[in-house]
Amino acid sequence: MRIVFYGTPQFAVASLRKILENNYNIVAVVTSPDKPAGRGMKLNYSAVKQYAIEKNLKILQPENLKSEAFYNELISLKPDLQIVIAFRMLPEKIWKFPPLGTFNLHASLLPDYRGAAPINRAIMNGERVTGVTTFFLKHEIDTGNIILQESIVIEPSDNAGTLHDKLMETGAELVLKTLEKIKNGVAIEIPQIHNQTYHLAPKIFSADCKIDWKRNLNEINNQIRGLSPYPGAFTSINNKLLKIFNGYYVKEKVEKTGIFEITNEKKLRISCSDGWYYPQTVQYEGKRKMEIGEFINGFKI
Repeated sequence: MRIVFYGTPQFAVASLRKILENNYNIVAVVTSPDKPAGRGMKLNYSAVKQYAIEKNLKILQPENLKSEAFYNELISLKPDLQIVIAFRMLPEKIWKFPPLGTFNLHASLLPDYRGAAPINRAIMNGERVTGVTTFFLKHEIDTGNIILQESIVIEPSDNAGTLHDKLMETGAELVLKTLEKIKNGVAIEIPQIHNQTYHLAPKIFSADCKIDWKRNLNEINNQIRGLSPYPGAFTSINNKLLKIFNGYYVKEKVEKTGIFEITNEKKLRISCSDGWYYPQTVQYEGKRKMEIGEFINGFKI
């Protein structure tokens, strides 16, 4: 099969690596245009581009996915199949033309958690199981017929970063299994059930990151885990933002929520509706990430 691969972040690299290791024919990699970053505004390559350069793959970086020039270049490559992982939404004429179609890897058990932030939202909502899904693209985003799914357990110690890495590796294996089925002509498509109750996973905004200390400890802990290490849940202290990346909690009766205290053991604790939350790794506005002991020694609260 002649395959065109679409992807940008590290999440997509694991699947691209797995495909190449199993001797599939990648005729081109499509990734986002280079972006200036840092003080020197040096052009920054995507993780997928960096890996594609290492493997001497043909790289396409269209500014406009609807341009005729991009479409004509794809046609000239004569792909049998396209694979999309963590990339922009494709125009219909792009995903529809290969004879074997275009399939996507999504980091949830569809139809649950359709959208841009399935990993974050699953932890924030207190889910105990999630997974990955491969499905053929169609008009509405994340609604195409399912090819394969794989479940994994969300451990209490997981945050968005650790779960990302687990799903990245599980997803790479699922992409390989999906390719095998398509190659052998035995891929069975299962329509998604659209009338069942399911969660959505919209993009994370600043309002999603602000901690409301009136909520209960379990909800707050899930929010912090689901936003760690990026973008980070935050609160306000000394009229500046304090990001909290992890911690633990103790349930007990409290007089009032949102009280910040330094304990005799030199720990910071914050009162919630049903007890105290103890941050362990934090980042004060304008400062680097640090352990709570270092923060307490350096700042008056």
